[in-house]
Amino acid sequence: MLFSSLTFLFVFLPVVMAGYYLLPMKAKNLWLLAASLLFYFYGEPKYLVLMLAVITVSYVFGLLTEKSEGTKRKILLWISVLLNLSALIYFKYTDFFIGAVNSVFGSDFDLLGIALPIGISFFTFQSISYNIDVYRGDTPAQKNPINLALYVSLFPQLVAGPIVRYSDVERELRTRTLSLDGFAYGVRRFVTGLGKKVLLANSFGSFCEIFRESDEKSTLFFWIYAVAYSLQVYFDFSGYSDMAIGLGSMFGFKFPENFRHPYISKSVTEFWRRWHISLGSWFRDYVYIPMGGNRVKTPRFFFNILTVWFLTGFWHGADWTFIIWGLYFAVLLLVEKSIPQKVKDKAPAVISHIYLIFAVLIGFVIFNANGVDGIISDFKGMFTSAYPLCTDTTLYYLRSYAVLFVIGIIGATPIIRNAAEKLDSGKTGSKICFVAEPVMILALLFAVTAYLIDGSYNPFLYFRF
Repeated sequence: MLFSSLTFLFVFLPVVMAGYYLLPMKAKNLWLLAASLLFYFYGEPKYLVLMLAVITVSYVFGLLTEKSEGTKRKILLWISVLLNLSALIYFKYTDFFIGAVNSVFGSDFDLLGIALPIGISFFTFQSISYNIDVYRGDTPAQKNPINLALYVSLFPQLVAGPIVRYSDVERELRTRTLSLDGFAYGVRRFVTGLGKKVLLANSFGSFCEIFRESDEKSTLFFWIYAVAYSLQVYFDFSGYSDMAIGLGSMFGFKFPENFRHPYISKSVTEFWRRWHISLGSWFRDYVYIPMGGNRVKTPRFFFNILTVWFLTGFWHGADWTFIIWGLYFAVLLLVEKSIPQKVKDKAPAVISHIYLIFAVLIGFVIFNANGVDGIISDFKGMFTSAYPLCTDTTLYYLRSYAVLFVIGIIGATPIIRNAAEKLDSGKTGSKICFVAEPVMILALLFAVTAYLIDGSYNPFLYFRF
């Protein structure tokens, strides 16, 4: 069930919200758990058992690990991690490995065609982090199975994150404060994210579909497509993160931020501190630092970076394009870290920003390519004279989507947020915002609803990850 679907917006969410606020505090977790399992069952009925199995593994091994010491404690941790990883590897990567074996050895093993359970990359990582934190003594094991089950399956962040640490919500699983301000903030954040996803990401997605289906491509068309897809994936994923954070606030949870205007960055290092923050911090705390981080000799440091980014790419999907994408950013990060800080400080900000945008555009072309051959084909269109520089078709679509691109580029920066905060800081401005904000939120919700009723193009990119 998509957050950006009429069923979710006008049936599921109102019913869940009404029951949640009518029930006493002691029953709220059970109600949310039932709603979350129903949410998952609606989208993946046959994989509900998988979800319950992951919850059971996390709960049982969390308790056992906490009570154990020494070698036994470490063995229990590894069993819990391997059980979670085995589910992720089987469902997400089996066909990839079969295909790789066939390519290398010339064999002809049949692919299994295993359907990817929705959100498996997110809820397995949350489960793994919980068991590791219990092992480290960073958090006590959860004794209440309902609370742990709710942590793993909580529907606002189940499908696309952010990846929430157990320690972030441990107190809120036991008791949380519900307030009108928190609910209002949640509605505002949810509707904003909904607008980003439906009105912007879907529109950029339509442009990308037009590009792929066009028989009259040009070099300029390839570059405009690169910009369009980079904006699509940003508004799609950050929009879903906004919706998740907003829903969490409506239910009394505070989820971590996942995006902080990454396109204003001036380096790849800064970009990845602003993009998909919860995933980056997960790999940092549970892979990179345990491997030694940057507190090792240079060859080992290079190995650590390449390993983490290989895994980051592979986490996104079972395809060589994602691995190449991850290693591409690893190389850029290593190059940046090899440049003396004095040299980087002297670089003009505009040059640094242009470099970052160029690097990210190339990265997302790799990310969205149709296999390795697709990467070569797209690069051929961008960097060679295989296509005309520009065509009438390119100019037609550029004119047709010009307003969307302007809105998207401005929307990817903090300009609008900063202007609103500045207006709200004044006495007169705060009164204007007090009246205008709910009107704008209602207008945005109305526009989204009209779009969903009228159109059928409503994909979500991260379902395939």
